[in-house]
Amino acid sequence: MSHLPDKKEILQWISDNPTLTSKRDIAKAFGIKGAARIDLKRILKELAEEGHLEKRRKTYSDPDRLPPVSVLQVQGQTGDGELLAKPLEWQGKGVEPVVLLIPRASDPALGEGDRILARLQEVKGEAHHYEARLIRRIGTNPHKVLGVFRQGSDSARIVPIDKGDGKEWLVANDATGGAKDGELVEAEQAGPAGRMGLPRARVVARLGDPSAPKAVSLIAIHQHGIPDDFSDEVMAEADAMKPADLDGRKDMRDMPLITIDPADARDHDDACWAHADDDPKNEGGHVIWVAIADVAHYVRPGTALDAEARKRGNSSYFPDRVVPMLPDRLSGDLCSLHEGVPRACIAVRMQINAQGDKIGHRFERGLMRSVASLTYQQVQAAMDGAPDEQCAPLMEEVIKPLYAAHDALKKARHRRQPLDLDLPERKVVLSDEGKVLSVNFTDRLEAHKLIEEFMVLANVAAAEALIARKSALLFRVHEEPAPEKLETLRDVAEAAGLVLAKGQVLKTAHLNALLHAARDTDHAEVINMSTLRSMTQAYYGPQNFGHFGLALQAYAHFTSPIRRYADLVVHRALISAHGWGDDGLSHEEEARLDATGQHISETERRSMVAERDTNDRYLAAFLSERLGEEFTGRISGVAKFGVFVRLDETGADGLIPVRSLGREFFHFDREAGTLMGSDTGLTIGLGQRVTVKLSEAAPVTGGIALELISLEGKTMPRGPRGAKGGARGKTGHRKMGSAKRRAAKVKRKTARGQR
Repeated sequence: MSHLPDKKEILQWISDNPTLTSKRDIAKAFGIKGAARIDLKRILKELAEEGHLEKRRKTYSDPDRLPPVSVLQVQGQTGDGELLAKPLEWQGKGVEPVVLLIPRASDPALGEGDRILARLQEVKGEAHHYEARLIRRIGTNPHKVLGVFRQGSDSARIVPIDKGDGKEWLVANDATGGAKDGELVEAEQAGPAGRMGLPRARVVARLGDPSAPKAVSLIAIHQHGIPDDFSDEVMAEADAMKPADLDGRKDMRDMPLITIDPADARDHDDACWAHADDDPKNEGGHVIWVAIADVAHYVRPGTALDAEARKRGNSSYFPDRVVPMLPDRLSGDLCSLHEGVPRACIAVRMQINAQGDKIGHRFERGLMRSVASLTYQQVQAAMDGAPDEQCAPLMEEVIKPLYAAHDALKKARHRRQPLDLDLPERKVVLSDEGKVLSVNFTDRLEAHKLIEEFMVLANVAAAEALIARKSALLFRVHEEPAPEKLETLRDVAEAAGLVLAKGQVLKTAHLNALLHAARDTDHAEVINMSTLRSMTQAYYGPQNFGHFGLALQAYAHFTSPIRRYADLVVHRALISAHGWGDDGLSHEEEARLDATGQHISETERRSMVAERDTNDRYLAAFLSERLGEEFTGRISGVAKFGVFVRLDETGADGLIPVRSLGREFFHFDREAGTLMGSDTGLTIGLGQRVTVKLSEAAPVTGGIALELISLEGKTMPRGPRGAKGGARGKTGHRKMGSAKRRAAKVKRKTARGQR
């Protein structure tokens, strides 16, 4: 191209190339040079004045985009029978986008005028601008049921798997969805609830065998009593919400705030930006902005939404689904900081010096607009020299300054010495059908550490701001390890030839010295696991006892109010303390902070156990096709009834029952955490390398049974002890079942809190 484009051509270029929108990019695209650049500048200015474009620093872009989750109104069918919808909250000044509905077979029939909540995908090169898939029809909230489908001679029924739900559901012949007898199904209420007879339901999803992978998380949700069905009142309140405006807020829409999240994230509750501090008194320092979704604006004390959020306490995450704390209308839409969409936030501006110490902070209630929704992998690749089209325009002004600020924070972290555990996180990867494809250990990138450090700093600022204003709040508390747990850790360290000193006030620096000494040795994993097990459970409470693991005197969760009720409480406390409105912390809430802290600490543990049980079941399903194969691993736990082994390949934990260890009797030493053979003196303890054979993997329970082949490279004698039955006889199976139950109990007791 080498001509001066008209306004239509410029708008089309910006629409087709959203990451190349600076005046320089546009000039290069159309071959504009010299004095013609003045005419281009004039045209861009006119487009901005007319509302077609918005200038953000050195780039031009569409002033508004539809968020990935939006409220739509069905307009009717086209001549080809396709359904079109109108976005009800379009705020742009340009042409209103056209949305095409893509129905699924299980979707209810929609008609003109229906209001729906839908998930949108932007498309190019079509007559429509977005394609939408139905989440649900607004104003309808049918009761959900999970159960086993039973086909009778005259009628079909659904028997709920939830023990607390004793009633069965009738299913009409035209509402079975093709389900077969014995299949696990998801169903929803069909028609109004009658006073007489059984309620009616229609099948919306067939999950197949109740032990199949796709059913795993649903069963865990029901077994652990995690609420996964919002009431009509809650949904009505959420549906009635409108986007917040600028009234009473700081206008932050020109700040180049970005979100950085996992690639599969659907909600974005934190955004950040950093730049060099221009204060001459803070040479080499940085300013860090962290903006958090203003959930408190929508979820107010005394409402049904608030009661439901408190009851759930937090969102629960599973490999194939999320059980959210808030309905989609909020969690995926109004409270999510989507790219290019104005969103209410509570933000904190933090000053740090060149050494990474926070020297000041202030909070604002604002209206922001994220310039980009990025992933950890994108950002890290950009800093490693391979920016993609989305990151390239942001490198100098946004991404590099973030890393510069993080470099300073790393210095302060090194001096503070938070607990430095090295425990790789595993991720179960599923197919669309719910089958386990792989179990990967996730990479911990510098981008992950950057966001984590920014969030920690913001959480500290929230706690300090509320303490300074003498406001009530919920702290995130992590107390010091119990003396007896430290003695056990000390014994493990000594057995590995390492030292954890006695006779001094314990600091995380002492534990880090032990962890660093074990690093790159055969004992690294067992020292990390033993250190984790020595920690106390973190919890929420109104009294400040500090956070031992992070080596912080005051800490409060502030950065994730979409998925944690504790953060919502802290937001309300900030609103009250700053006098920002009437949606702050109420007197009733203050009076029950202790009870709220206890409750949400329990819901957090409930979710952790359900998530862990689900992962165990998926891992067992993944390994069930490999019975008889040999695996390497390391002993991760010792109990009277057997030995736990963590497999190297998947990170799965399996049990070697004590009866299968050999022909001799094994004495259990609780203090040393060992099993010792009465005849040979063979000692089995934490951290030892083993080779094992997979003898059982039960997807329904998540249990994995192993047979010990070799210990520290030495082959073990084969065969169970005792003259009769042994591990393979009926008695052995009873003992194995008992061992599994005890193993499950131990696993529940050793569940640990997160920061």
